[in-house]
Amino acid sequence: MKYYIIAGEASGDLHASNLIREIKKLDTNPVIRAWGGDFMQQQGAEIVKHYRELAFMGFTEVLMNLFEILRNISFCKKDILAFAPDVLILVDYPGFNLRMAEFAKLQNIKVIYYISPQIWAWKKGRIHTIKRVVDKMLVILPFEKEFYKQNQVVVDFVGHPLLDAIAAEPTDNEGFNASHNLPDKPIVALLPGSRKQEISKMLEIMLSVVDDFPDYQFVIGGAPSIDSSFYTNIILDRNVRVISGATHQLLRHARAALITSGTATLEAALLKVPEVVCYKSSPISYAIAKRLVHIKYISLVNLIMDRQVVCELIQHDLNKVKLRFELGQLLTNSEKTTVLMADYNSLIEKLGGPGASAKAAKIIYDFLHQ
Repeated sequence: MKYYIIAGEASGDLHASNLIREIKKLDTNPVIRAWGGDFMQQQGAEIVKHYRELAFMGFTEVLMNLFEILRNISFCKKDILAFAPDVLILVDYPGFNLRMAEFAKLQNIKVIYYISPQIWAWKKGRIHTIKRVVDKMLVILPFEKEFYKQNQVVVDFVGHPLLDAIAAEPTDNEGFNASHNLPDKPIVALLPGSRKQEISKMLEIMLSVVDDFPDYQFVIGGAPSIDSSFYTNIILDRNVRVISGATHQLLRHARAALITSGTATLEAALLKVPEVVCYKSSPISYAIAKRLVHIKYISLVNLIMDRQVVCELIQHDLNKVKLRFELGQLLTNSEKTTVLMADYNSLIEKLGGPGASAKAAKIIYDFLHQ
């Protein structure tokens, strides 16, 4: 079988790579062409475009790069036609991927969507496009199945692939500090995001509290696609280290974390790390988002639990005073962290345990051979 897979972000690269690994167990001779990253390439996919060339965040950033986005869309359509796949597998990244789904449907190519767009948060009208052009939708959040059911769409809930990624990792943290030349002090992890635009906005605010916690060392989990010099230009003379490509290991060893809203907030919860969720965008992007996005929370942890489990500091609330207080609570209030750990256990139960990648691969394989 010939598979064309599109993952436009770092998290999509990870989840698609695990999916590819499981597909290869069922299909002994797959040919895979993809938009993605290093993890997918390691699983044997031929990478057409790396996700670092595709990542634009916020309304203003998208407008500024509109010509490049349109050029990528045109190129992708031509590449799909030339490759002539048996199936197009789309991983999240809806603005781009739904366009490709429409195109593939016109070419009579089967379309499978793995990891649903967050249409329950905004752009709910996309449900009509999904009904029309997606042959099979695989969802990873428990409340998504009910959302689709209310809109007369049958989907498959496979569980969250992060549980697979975490379960497959070594848990022994002995020697972590020494292997990364870190002093023997407890760690506060800083995860400012995976794109330069958000890192620029978030990291300076996170670094503002470093001097208030002299008994801790602050370590940045660097995004693999971002050069270390980008971080050092923001860190300046602060005694803060950057460790790239080892986010889960860093979180396993951290006492607490400050994390930009996104998939990393769920990663921290699954790894049982107390966290403060941070979010700040440009005033224009935030004003537009407030009008268009209709959700009670910005973190996946709180959305899945349908209540506030982790603290969210958004826009004007994300300042040094509040960040220092909330981090201090996580580091010193044992009662608060005990409650948080119990909530994390409930979260893991809701997500259904490991096996999402294998379930998704089996559904895809059976669908293509029915």
